[in-house]
Amino acid sequence: MDWAIHILIALIIAFLIVNFVAQRTIVFNYSMEPTLKEGDNLLVEKISPRLKKFNYGDIVTIDAPETVGEERSPIIKRIIALENDTVEIKDGKVYVNGEAIKEPYIKGSYTQEQNPEYSKMTVPKGMVYVLGDNREALIVDSRTMGAIDMDKITGKAIFRFYPFSKFGSLK
Repeated sequence: MDWAIHILIALIIAFLIVNFVAQRTIVFNYSMEPTLKEGDNLLVEKISPRLKKFNYGDIVTIDAPETVGEERSPIIKRIIALENDTVEIKDGKVYVNGEAIKEPYIKGSYTQEQNPEYSKMTVPKGMVYVLGDNREALIVDSRTMGAIDMDKITGKAIFRFYPFSKFGSLK
């Protein structure tokens, strides 16, 4: 009977970790190339979203909106702007508060506007503006959906543990 208590405690601890601390996520598409590729396995911490603590450049997982499809796996994007920032996509570049941001991580050199309504906007309170790193593809991000409510962010990707050749922390 003693072993049953140990197993129960282990299951409770595992449940708490997966639901409140960290979990594994698999990249299912190409929207974050070249940073992340389809099939990459990530460790996503779940504390930052609860504290609403985000920084520019954070790679986050977001509850997929209904329009993304039936799969409902989280979408993975990079935070470009925080609440009260003004974002503008103009002449293929992304500007935050009037300054062109440096984006050495993107695929392609041209950021395309997708919906004029979201190409220039001030990010509302409690929201962030996110983009995929693969700017050559037409993908679902804030250019098509607008700013994302911080409550929809489920985690922050902090570590890639597969493929082993790319093993390490994410920036």
